[in-house]
Amino acid sequence: MHIEPGIVTGAKIALSYVTAAGAGVYAAKLAWQSLRQGGLPSLAGRSVLTTALAFSFFQILPHFPVGVSEVHFILGSTLFLLFGAAPAAIGLALALALQGLFFAPFDLPQYGMNMTTLLVPLFALQALARRIIAPGTAYVDLSYGQAFALSTAYQGGVVVWVAFWAIYGQGLAGIGGIATFGAAYMLVVLIEPLVDLAVLAGAKSLRGLKDSGLVTSRLFA
Repeated sequence: MHIEPGIVTGAKIALSYVTAAGAGVYAAKLAWQSLRQGGLPSLAGRSVLTTALAFSFFQILPHFPVGVSEVHFILGSTLFLLFGAAPAAIGLALALALQGLFFAPFDLPQYGMNMTTLLVPLFALQALARRIIAPGTAYVDLSYGQAFALSTAYQGGVVVWVAFWAIYGQGLAGIGGIATFGAAYMLVVLIEPLVDLAVLAGAKSLRGLKDSGLVTSRLFA
C-alpha cells in the first residue's frame, strides 16, 4: 500500500471514494474496449497475470516506509507494456484488495486513495504512450528514452497523488515527509526503465505469445 494510516481521516476520506469510483469507471470503460477487441478469455487471462504479478510486486519486492508513504517497485509501466491498460488497471486494483484483505487489513480504509494513486497515473501513462510511440511501433522495439518517459510519467504521477493526499489530510505540516518520500522514489524512477527494457528484450524471444491472447497486441505489432 502507499498512503500511511492516519494521513487522511474522518469525513475527508469520502473524497477517496469519489476519486476511486471515477478511476473504476474509466477502468471499466477500458475493460469493455479490451473485451470487444480481444474477447473475454484474453482479458481474463491477462488480468489474472497482472493481478498475480502486482501482488508479488507489493509483497515480495523490497518496500520500505519513507515519509508519508511507502516506496514500492510497482512496475506499472511494465504491466502496461506487456498486458495493456485495462488488465494492468484490473490487476493493480485487485492486488491492492487482496493485500488489504489478507495481509494488511489496517490499510483497507486507505483503499480508495491507494487505488486512485496507482490507477490515475496508469491512465496518464496510456495517454502519453499514444503521443510518443508511433503507430505501428511494437513495444518490444521501444528506445530507452521512451521507456524512461513512460516510467517517469507513471512514478511521477504516483508521487503527485501521494503528495495530494498528504496535503489534503495534514496540510503543509507534512511537507517534509512528502519531500523525503519524493526523493526516495527517484530510485524507482532510475531502475524501472531498465527493468522495462530488460523485460521487453526478453519478450522478443517469446514471439510465440503474439497470438496467445496473454499479452497486449501492441507488444509485437
